[in-house]
Amino acid sequence: MLITLEGIDGSGKSTAHAALRERLTAEETTFTREPTDSWYGSAVERSIGDADADPLAELFLYTADHADHLSRVVRPALEAGEPVVSDRYSDSRYAYQGATLEGVIDEPMAYVKRVHEPFTRPPDATLYFDVPPTVGAERAGATNKFEAADYLESVRENYERLIEAEPERFHRIDATQSESAVVEAAVETVETLLSR
Repeated sequence: MLITLEGIDGSGKSTAHAALRERLTAEETTFTREPTDSWYGSAVERSIGDADADPLAELFLYTADHADHLSRVVRPALEAGEPVVSDRYSDSRYAYQGATLEGVIDEPMAYVKRVHEPFTRPPDATLYFDVPPTVGAERAGATNKFEAADYLESVRENYERLIEAEPERFHRIDATQSESAVVEAAVETVETLLSR
């Protein structure tokens, strides 16, 4: 089973991911994230810090990192029968790069999805950490172009479109709650998913 954690910056995904990694010890589970720690992921991290990075070029950096992630980590773990829990995955690209490419290409989110369709492995379930963009930006510190509240508003709208298209896959977590409440909701949801 492939479980992904999604949401705008500052929503608590990474905190929940760390807690899940610490607390879910009953069975072998692969915990991973995007951007990865590969050289592709390093290129992505560099682009995040570059306010002038070309948005289309940036999309393909993220896509290359995703492809490598699938071949090195996700598919081998799933083939070995291990559940995978990923902090960010393809939905991040759809939501974030869909927002970044707005006005650059027609129907950007649909375009990004089409780029991924031939090779990606869709998640079985996604925890969506929902928080208002102003709260996310404040929590994240608004230290890069992807953490500005107005940008995060577009990203959040894209996430809502994804949820509307596949409501059965998404499990919404109210990320305005305390950190401990968010973590507990995430742990409970993932434990339930893994017990099926």
